[in-house]
Amino acid sequence: MAAGGFCKLPTGSVVVALNLPSPTADGTGCVRFLVHAQNRARALTRLRNLGMRAVYLRGNAAPPTPDEITAVLHHPDGLIWRTAPDNGVGGPERVQELWHPVRALLRRPAAPTAPTVT
Repeated sequence: MAAGGFCKLPTGSVVVALNLPSPTADGTGCVRFLVHAQNRARALTRLRNLGMRAVYLRGNAAPPTPDEITAVLHHPDGLIWRTAPDNGVGGPERVQELWHPVRALLRRPAAPTAPTVT
Protein backbone atom coordinates (compact mmCIF):
# COMPACT_ATOMS: atom_id res chain seq x y z
CA MET A 1 0.00 0.00 0.00
CA ALA A 2 1.24 3.48 -0.79
CA ALA A 3 2.07 5.89 2.01
CA GLY A 4 0.53 9.28 1.64
CA GLY A 5 -1.58 12.03 3.01
CA PHE A 6 -3.37 15.24 2.20
CA CYS A 7 -3.70 18.82 3.34
CA LYS A 8 -6.82 20.92 2.90
CA LEU A 9 -6.04 24.50 1.89
CA PRO A 10 -7.97 27.61 3.02
CA THR A 11 -9.40 27.92 -0.50
CA GLY A 12 -11.13 24.55 -0.11
CA SER A 13 -8.83 22.69 -2.50
CA VAL A 14 -6.46 19.94 -1.36
CA VAL A 15 -2.88 18.85 -1.95
CA VAL A 16 -2.42 15.08 -1.95
CA ALA A 17 1.00 13.46 -1.51
CA LEU A 18 1.59 9.79 -2.35
CA ASN A 19 4.69 7.60 -2.20
CA LEU A 20 4.44 4.93 -4.88
CA PRO A 21 6.91 2.12 -5.66
CA SER A 22 9.36 3.01 -8.40
CA PRO A 23 9.64 0.67 -11.38
CA THR A 24 13.42 0.27 -11.12
CA ALA A 25 15.48 -2.72 -12.15
CA ASP A 26 16.27 -3.74 -8.57
CA GLY A 27 12.72 -3.05 -7.30
CA THR A 28 13.76 -0.60 -4.60
CA GLY A 29 12.96 3.05 -4.17
CA CYS A 30 9.83 5.14 -4.24
CA VAL A 31 8.50 8.09 -6.17
CA ARG A 32 6.62 10.87 -4.35
CA PHE A 33 3.76 12.45 -6.26
CA LEU A 34 2.08 15.73 -5.33
CA VAL A 35 -1.31 16.57 -6.80
CA HIS A 36 -3.31 19.78 -6.40
CA ALA A 37 -7.05 19.37 -7.00
CA GLN A 38 -10.49 20.48 -5.81
CA ASN A 39 -10.85 17.40 -3.57
CA ARG A 40 -9.13 14.11 -2.75
CA ALA A 41 -11.20 12.09 -5.19
CA ARG A 42 -10.27 14.35 -8.11
CA ALA A 43 -6.59 14.23 -7.13
CA LEU A 44 -6.61 10.43 -7.20
CA THR A 45 -8.55 10.47 -10.47
CA ARG A 46 -5.82 12.61 -12.04
CA LEU A 47 -3.25 9.94 -11.11
CA ARG A 48 -5.49 7.10 -12.29
CA ASN A 49 -5.97 8.82 -15.65
CA LEU A 50 -2.18 8.70 -16.07
CA GLY A 51 -2.25 4.91 -15.83
CA MET A 52 -1.72 4.47 -12.09
CA ARG A 53 -4.90 2.47 -11.65
CA ALA A 54 -4.39 0.99 -8.18
CA VAL A 55 -3.78 4.28 -6.34
CA TYR A 56 -5.67 4.70 -3.08
CA LEU A 57 -5.26 7.08 -0.16
CA ARG A 58 -5.93 5.45 3.19
CA GLY A 59 -5.18 7.62 6.16
CA ASN A 60 -2.99 10.65 6.52
CA ALA A 61 0.33 9.10 7.60
CA ALA A 62 2.57 11.14 5.26
CA PRO A 63 0.92 14.50 4.53
CA PRO A 64 2.67 17.02 2.29
CA THR A 65 5.12 19.36 3.98
CA PRO A 66 4.76 23.14 3.63
CA ASP A 67 7.62 23.17 1.11
CA GLU A 68 5.90 20.50 -0.98
CA ILE A 69 2.61 22.41 -0.89
CA THR A 70 4.39 25.54 -2.11
CA ALA A 71 6.09 23.59 -4.91
CA VAL A 72 2.88 22.07 -6.27
CA LEU A 73 0.92 25.33 -5.98
CA HIS A 74 3.53 27.16 -8.03
CA HIS A 75 3.60 24.56 -10.79
CA PRO A 76 1.18 25.26 -13.67
CA ASP A 77 0.08 21.60 -14.00
CA GLY A 78 -0.44 21.02 -10.28
CA LEU A 79 1.07 17.54 -10.60
CA ILE A 80 4.76 16.96 -9.85
CA TRP A 81 7.03 14.11 -8.72
CA ARG A 82 10.53 13.24 -7.50
CA THR A 83 12.20 10.22 -5.94
CA ALA A 84 11.22 9.88 -2.31
CA PRO A 85 13.92 10.44 0.31
CA ASP A 86 15.30 7.32 1.99
CA ASN A 87 14.30 8.36 5.53
CA GLY A 88 17.64 9.95 6.34
CA VAL A 89 19.81 7.25 4.75
CA GLY A 90 22.78 8.95 3.18
CA GLY A 91 23.18 11.70 5.73
CA PRO A 92 22.34 15.39 5.68
CA GLU A 93 24.86 16.05 2.90
CA ARG A 94 22.63 14.18 0.43
CA VAL A 95 21.57 16.55 -2.33
CA GLN A 96 17.81 17.11 -2.56
CA GLU A 97 16.37 16.27 -5.97
CA LEU A 98 14.29 18.94 -7.70
CA TRP A 99 10.63 18.40 -8.57
CA HIS A 100 9.77 17.23 -12.09
CA PRO A 101 6.55 17.75 -14.05
CA VAL A 102 4.64 14.55 -14.69
CA ARG A 103 5.21 14.99 -18.44
CA ALA A 104 8.91 14.17 -17.85
CA LEU A 105 7.93 10.83 -16.29
CA LEU A 106 5.53 9.91 -19.07
CA ARG A 107 7.73 11.01 -21.94
CA ARG A 108 8.62 8.11 -24.20
CA PRO A 109 12.22 7.76 -25.35
CA ALA A 110 12.85 8.72 -28.93
CA ALA A 111 13.03 5.83 -31.36
CA PRO A 112 16.52 5.27 -32.75
CA THR A 113 16.90 6.38 -36.32
CA ALA A 114 18.70 4.33 -38.93
CA PRO A 115 21.84 5.96 -40.32
CA THR A 116 21.47 7.23 -43.85
CA VAL A 117 23.87 6.00 -46.46
CA THR A 118 24.90 8.48 -49.12
